[in-house]
Amino acid sequence: MFTKEELIAMRKRTGMNRRQFAEYFGIPYRTVQDWELGNRKMTDYLYRLIAYKLEMEKMYKE
Repeated sequence: MFTKEELIAMRKRTGMNRRQFAEYFGIPYRTVQDWELGNRKMTDYLYRLIAYKLEMEKMYKE
């Protein structure tokens, strides 16, 4: 299981804000917001898919 802090850290490593992150993945902004605030829980497989896509597309900033 992952935590909302891990999702926030993953997004921040890309240099994107919530809106950009949501648009990049085609996810509604409110959904991303709810995940990060802990109001909703993202499924594990979706978290892994997002992490994989970011890694393969070299979206992480150093």
